[in-house]
Amino acid sequence: MTLPNLDRALQELYGKPVPTVEVVKLRGDASTRSYFRVRVEEADADHPKSLIVMQLPEDAFRSDEGGKQPESQRLPFLEVAELLESKGLPVPSIYVEDLASGIILLEDLGDITLEQELRRTPRAQWEQLYGDAIQLLADLHERCVDLPETSIVSRRSFDRDLLDWELDHFREWGLEALFAPLNTERTATLSGAFSMIVREIEAMPSGFVHRDYQSKNLMVGPAGALALIDFQDAMVGPRVYDLVALLCDSYVCLDLELQESMIERYAALRRINPSTLRREFWTVTLHRKLKDAGRFVYIDRIRKNPDFLQWYPQSLVYVGRATAQIPGFEALERLLREMIPGFPDAVSPPASSME
Repeated sequence: MTLPNLDRALQELYGKPVPTVEVVKLRGDASTRSYFRVRVEEADADHPKSLIVMQLPEDAFRSDEGGKQPESQRLPFLEVAELLESKGLPVPSIYVEDLASGIILLEDLGDITLEQELRRTPRAQWEQLYGDAIQLLADLHERCVDLPETSIVSRRSFDRDLLDWELDHFREWGLEALFAPLNTERTATLSGAFSMIVREIEAMPSGFVHRDYQSKNLMVGPAGALALIDFQDAMVGPRVYDLVALLCDSYVCLDLELQESMIERYAALRRINPSTLRREFWTVTLHRKLKDAGRFVYIDRIRKNPDFLQWYPQSLVYVGRATAQIPGFEALERLLREMIPGFPDAVSPPASSME
């Protein structure tokens, strides 16, 4: 990020002369976007004293997460932000769009994510924190039941190609890249399990999907209110997908009792039969957490970022829990036990390609 580019965006927000600022690069996650915090030394009451700069990659319209990308005249992040704001949902305000320079100036929501709040909160109080996240998720899904046909969310979906691609991501990176290519028998076993997962997901009721509704993407305000970030990949998909992302979050170890309690709470808020929702939940858990395990290895091998390898084991803990909750995936469980030492509850983080 160069100062002339930043100066132009700041001038649009603050006017001339551009105020004196302090720019601090923020620690990135798996995204190809970069983030900076800008502190303004002499901001008046009508302008923010602190803001976030999102620096876009060259191909800003392409999703990091695969899938067909419909043509859009509007940056997906901006379009989804406007949609959610129009529904009265808590998202950061957008101050300036300088797409020519690859810069967006955003409201600063602070530094505390739900993940950080959980780590400093006794586990006995986690039910309240997750209850708040479930309430926001139910509100999100209820308010986004009716979407404009022209919205990019409506024009993207978890179709068979994407479902297959995400599972194949696990085969390639979560298994073969770490252990060994699959023989004919194991390939057939894995393909059969994957086909069953995809068939069940395709038959599920669908709705708005944030796509990464997990603890790192929920900001906690000073009064405890939650806000949504990282929603640019939103699409139409299985109605339980975001619930899985929250309750089978690879960055947090949740016990089964709390998961079941929150499934019941969400089912009540959305008026869904809890038994039906539970089967959907654990089936989508298989899909999501297998993909995540593969994704963490991919990020290390391809993007040269080993930080996410530590979450590979927790992803597989949830995979093992899912196979124990729903019948029909015994062959998949046996294959994973054979190939992955310690599966499901004692898996070690993979070695980094950077070592």
